[in-house]
Amino acid sequence: MAFPQTPIELLAEMQIGGVWTDITADLYARAPLTIERGRPDEAARVDPARVSFQLNNRANAYSPRTPSSPNYGRIGRNTPVRFSLPATEAYMSLPAAAAAASTPDVAALDITGDIDVRADLRPDVWASNVTNSYWEVMAKYTTTGNQRSWGLLVRDTGVLQVRWSADGTNVLLAESTVAVSFRGRQRGAIRATLDVNNGAGGWTVVFYTAATLAGTWVQLGDPVTGVGVTSIFNSTAALQVGDISSLGFANVARRFYAAEVRNGIGGSAVANPTFTALAAGTTSWSDSAGRAWTLTGQASISQREYRAYAEVSAWPPRWDESGRDVYVPAEAAGILRRLGQGAKPLASTLRRRIPRAGNPIAYWPMEEGRLATQAYSPVTSVVPLTTVGFQYAADSSLLGSDPLPRLSAAASMSGAVPAYASTGTWNLACVFYWPAAPASDTVLLEFRTSGSADRIRLTGQSSGILFEGLTSSGATLFSSGVLTAGTDFYGAWNRLEITAVTSGGNVDYRVAWANISGDGWGDTTTVAATAGTITAVSTTFGPLAEGVSLGHLGVFPSSAGTAYDGADDGYLGEGASARITRLCSEEGVTVAAERAETALGPQVPDTLLALLGKAEAADLGVLSEDRENLGLRFRARTSYYNQPVALTLDYATAGHVAPPLEPVDDDQRVRNDRTVVRDGGSSARAVDTTSPLSTQAPPAGVGVYDDSRTLSLGYDSQPADIAGWLLHLGTWDEARYPTVHVNLAAAPSLIPAILALDIGDRIQIINPPSWLPPGPIDLIVEGYTETIGHPNGWDIVLNCSPAGPWTVAVTNDSTLARADTAGSQLASGVSSSATSLSVATTSGPLWSTAGAEVPFDIQIGGEIMTVSAISGAVSPQTFTVSARSVNGVVKSHLSGADVRLAHPAFVSY
Repeated sequence: MAFPQTPIELLAEMQIGGVWTDITADLYARAPLTIERGRPDEAARVDPARVSFQLNNRANAYSPRTPSSPNYGRIGRNTPVRFSLPATEAYMSLPAAAAAASTPDVAALDITGDIDVRADLRPDVWASNVTNSYWEVMAKYTTTGNQRSWGLLVRDTGVLQVRWSADGTNVLLAESTVAVSFRGRQRGAIRATLDVNNGAGGWTVVFYTAATLAGTWVQLGDPVTGVGVTSIFNSTAALQVGDISSLGFANVARRFYAAEVRNGIGGSAVANPTFTALAAGTTSWSDSAGRAWTLTGQASISQREYRAYAEVSAWPPRWDESGRDVYVPAEAAGILRRLGQGAKPLASTLRRRIPRAGNPIAYWPMEEGRLATQAYSPVTSVVPLTTVGFQYAADSSLLGSDPLPRLSAAASMSGAVPAYASTGTWNLACVFYWPAAPASDTVLLEFRTSGSADRIRLTGQSSGILFEGLTSSGATLFSSGVLTAGTDFYGAWNRLEITAVTSGGNVDYRVAWANISGDGWGDTTTVAATAGTITAVSTTFGPLAEGVSLGHLGVFPSSAGTAYDGADDGYLGEGASARITRLCSEEGVTVAAERAETALGPQVPDTLLALLGKAEAADLGVLSEDRENLGLRFRARTSYYNQPVALTLDYATAGHVAPPLEPVDDDQRVRNDRTVVRDGGSSARAVDTTSPLSTQAPPAGVGVYDDSRTLSLGYDSQPADIAGWLLHLGTWDEARYPTVHVNLAAAPSLIPAILALDIGDRIQIINPPSWLPPGPIDLIVEGYTETIGHPNGWDIVLNCSPAGPWTVAVTNDSTLARADTAGSQLASGVSSSATSLSVATTSGPLWSTAGAEVPFDIQIGGEIMTVSAISGAVSPQTFTVSARSVNGVVKSHLSGADVRLAHPAFVSY
């Protein structure tokens, strides 16, 4: 890619009056665009992005408080801005909403036999926590009128799925046996073939991946087979690439570069939209197979790479003494700045979920302060619950709630339920903790309805519970008899639900309860009656209910459904990315979160950023801002493991690495004594006592560098693994390169890789100068400062940290599955050219002499050698070396020199 000429093809856009407007002409060249994203190499958290630029304001266009401005009332604080450069090729952009490219059904698409479907795309995430567990790639499939043919989808685990129907109604599924290896926002091609008759009385699906549709295709996992010959239904459905309109799965934002549908495995293409060949702004076209395509929804053809997406936080008017040079040195910030301004903690998980998920007619959380005398309702028009004998804020043991009241010996409550239209179904639910069965009958709950049961009552008994309905005259309408509740009902936090469902002339009255561990029980009584509606809660508990804790009482027009699910225990054990995704969804924040299954502790009331930060810290991933939209990205810890190099810089090539390149060899990262505490639970400690960065006093070590972290973790088994991994990170013995400077004016060939580079990616500097350690400098990009200006100025300074610690063990890998020696050294000195070494084992087992174990690389005194054979059943053993000075180091070694694997395996957390 040639470097953009004067002026640089920078596009600056501002959302004026809700419309993206090109403001590039108003950018001042004297003040280049500066973008800061990510974090310095040692910072614990990512800072909000900072974007600075100057705008020509002679026409008063950027004076939001000036009535004479043409943009008065159309811009203001937090007006969105975005900046982009030309992409190397065009693509179809699909936001996280309903959008696709579609072509109508024609005879050529009516494939009923073998089929081969392929797509070249770059989703925001390949494996995530997407609602409904799938996202869609392409399909000829609609549920309306049972017109299902086939579809290609991706599960939230990164597993590929093909679904098809032989009759348009019944669906067959096949899923890849392993997930794709692509990482979030990495371009990749996927392929699935369906052999409807494999010659063995069944069908076979095979999945593949490649870098692009050009291949080379690599089989993904094992073939998937099924019994019985099949076929594909000849439907009238349109072929869609992107969101499949008839399927209800959630979307992820994604780019498509090309797609293909082939009649037969490896057969001729009957549809092949190549989005890279289209001009930006195209909305309809025909592909080379003759299919006519149209973009739907918010789909668009783009050829831009966005460098920043932010909100203008300051519009300071400035001018020179003459008043002729009027300008605005604007400052914009990423969404983290705005999200961090508020300090109001989010409410408890139950308080947040019940109104959202259950749509209650009335709801009283009962999370009041200790001096309260009534319970507030967040539902509009619902009056407070009047209470007597409630000791508010007395019980904080329910993980999904703020402290709840505990009943005294003379407790009662009453509250009116607003009138609502009867549906023949109603539900009343709450959470409660009854420490032990009462010695005699004691009412737990009583409420009134407009139906045949004037009063419905639940009574605790020494041997169980009694569920009954009484008429207005006091007669018994129904009675369950004594229900044996056992330990499920007493001695645990339970969610209680009482439901009425009309069935013909009868009503099914049901009582059910489930404790937060999932155990529960229920019983249904059917009686000729009308359900009516719930009109009031009116309960006098009685002295034997003393000590019962109660809260989150809700009345629902039908079933409470999932209103309490997961929230009652604060989502204990929820995965890190699932929590980040859920919280952002609840707060209306766009997020793309890579799948991270680190189990978290209960979500306690705190600010949104604090809660997101706890999930980030527990997983050891990175939460940052998205540069392609006003939202967040979460990069999971596991995505750092063994990741491919995204950018290679050659120090020996002019312009690749601009000065200064300054290694820092200090103790800023050193932590050799690490303690991890599970918040509210157990702890674990990991200490390094043997390595060069161990707790031993110099020169054997560096002395004690200790720290402790308290993390939101789901289980006591987690701290030990995390402490071990943190110790590994804190004792990585390598110099740091805090910044790497790249001047793209001097190295335009790097532009495509720089455009794709993002926070968390891996880079390497090859051919370092001779005064630095040999071999590539391996780094992780933690953030960067980018400067774009005139005439040919495009400069980026990458903030980096070592990438070496993130190379982890891989089962059955010839290099990454090899464990290092516990201790070995040369039994005698060797010259710089010797190919036979005598190696003594000082600790642990001997080196393996099996032929299958070689070749492998060892390191002695900084020199890497390749070992081709080992002999000897006792120490010392003889190593035959097939290559010396693999890394360019030529030297002799003394007896006693340490012998280690050059690439030892490290077990990941």
